Amino acid sequence: MMKRVWNFAIGVCLLAVATAAAQAADWTTPAEAAHFKTTPSYADTRAYLEKLAAAAPDRLKLTRFGVSPEGRDLMLVVAASGGEFTPEAARASGKEIVFVQAGIHAGEIEGKDAGLMLLRDLVDAKAAGARTSPAAERLKHALDHAILLYLPIFNVDGHENSNPYLRINQNGPAEMGFRATAQNLNLNRDYIKAYAPEMQAWLALWNAWLPDFLADIHTTDGADYRYDLTWYSEDWGPLDNGVKAWQDTALKKRIFAATNKRGHLLSPYLELKDHRDITKGIENFGSGQRFSTGYVALQNRAALLVETHMLKPYEVRVRVIYDLVTAILDDIRAHPGELRRVVEAADRNTIARANQPDATLPILFAAGDKPVAMILKGFDFTQTKSEISGDIWTQYDPARPKDYSIPNWRDLVVAKSAMLPVAYLVPAGWPQVIAKLKLHGLRVETTTQPLTLAVQRYQIDDPQWASTPFEGHLMLRKFVAKTENATLTFPPGSAVVRMDQRAANVAVNLLEPDAPDSLLRWGTFNAIFEQKESADARVLEKLARDMLAQDTSFKAEFEERLKNDAGFAADPRARLEFFYRRSPWYAKQNIGAYPVVKLDAAALAMARAAP
Repeated sequence: MMKRVWNFAIGVCLLAVATAAAQAADWTTPAEAAHFKTTPSYADTRAYLEKLAAAAPDRLKLTRFGVSPEGRDLMLVVAASGGEFTPEAARASGKEIVFVQAGIHAGEIEGKDAGLMLLRDLVDAKAAGARTSPAAERLKHALDHAILLYLPIFNVDGHENSNPYLRINQNGPAEMGFRATAQNLNLNRDYIKAYAPEMQAWLALWNAWLPDFLADIHTTDGADYRYDLTWYSEDWGPLDNGVKAWQDTALKKRIFAATNKRGHLLSPYLELKDHRDITKGIENFGSGQRFSTGYVALQNRAALLVETHMLKPYEVRVRVIYDLVTAILDDIRAHPGELRRVVEAADRNTIARANQPDATLPILFAAGDKPVAMILKGFDFTQTKSEISGDIWTQYDPARPKDYSIPNWRDLVVAKSAMLPVAYLVPAGWPQVIAKLKLHGLRVETTTQPLTLAVQRYQIDDPQWASTPFEGHLMLRKFVAKTENATLTFPPGSAVVRMDQRAANVAVNLLEPDAPDSLLRWGTFNAIFEQKESADARVLEKLARDMLAQDTSFKAEFEERLKNDAGFAADPRARLEFFYRRSPWYAKQNIGAYPVVKLDAAALAMARAAP
């Protein structure tokens, strides 16, 4: 009897040990364990990554690059076969740096769950037991020529603001995070203006690592079609021709083809011209500098916007991201050094442009008028007059696949270019602007003495602001900008931003007034339009009479205005302001004088020669 009990006890102990060992070696991700019905919380995601990093410390490091407004760490995972876990080690290795970020819109989160699966398979988790994924064998050389930065959740506060009723278009997971941050800001409109603390931390991360390639993972809204994933790349604008050529070849011919071979269907991004009728075609939405792809183009780097299709099951969406990122790493392994050579050449081209006379940079774009034909793999649909909205109700039938030949207004044309100076100068009185330039990694030279320089500047008149806020700002929508030459004196502490630097395109788009996301448009310089000095009516009455006596042209202009503008004629203050605004008392306030100026080579030489 004792022997039987002893054997039973030994059996229980062995079973417990075996169970513990199995649990220790279980690298099933939370989404896989839930059969992709749910996605893990921030805490569960972090716990899984901590466990994975502890199991493979020679290949994986979990770090943080900032803290959210609600106090959550912004996590970054570095995967490197040679332990190159710092920017310095990564650059010294010569390997290409691939940056994949997920959850900038926290409800669009398949990039996070695909990342957990991919990181597990990349590091193999040998320290915790046997290989758990068949993909691990195939991926064991994926990091031979690449270092992977994986940002699992960018908008961490929005991620935790989760419930089932946030994305009405989306097919799972059961609950999903919120699009905006705790401050109700959309991070994917913040790259160049960089007001959100999360984006400021991201910029520090970007400038430290300077990745060669960025993939930004999203989930789309809108129409129904057969594609698992649509994509967008910034092929227009200031993107260097060499980087564009790499994207055209590596992404569109090699990487997308490899992803399709794994059972997926990919398409260019489908921005419908008419949401009610997919046959009317698609157009280029021209992402621009506020978005990830537009901003990274300014930085001379390759980028890819990824949009999984919201109506596909969550597992399908996760797996297409897994396969796409795998294809990116495979392509870099097959063509080592190709992308790095391209981006380094792009940096050299930007620096060399500073020595070219009359150099320009496109800053505004418009849709081209010549579409190209494309085949769209969609579904049959019906259009019904709606008694609810009074509009057309479009309904797709997924049981009836159908191909459509549609027009694609793919190309953008330059609407405006900026003439580039040798350098910009930001007066010391605008430290917030100088700080913003530094935040973007721009090299700034600070003056130490008063400087009197011949410069070119802008006069900004007739400003018109939006009537409702966008991303916390009333944007300056319209204005009239004209250039003028002036000789001005600048105090010590002013900032000189030379154009012979890698990130010069960022400076141009921040400082040129007409750029769509310039600091002027976002309201940084609103104070320049405010009149601070005025006078009583009794004083202006005398001023008007003095001006009429001194210059008879005022009389003709004044009488013409009275004759043709009834509102002006009926407004006593406006009639007096007519004279005040033409007087030196108003002019010396420099209302509308844009404080940032342009320097030519001679002015820059004088600024740099000052002790």
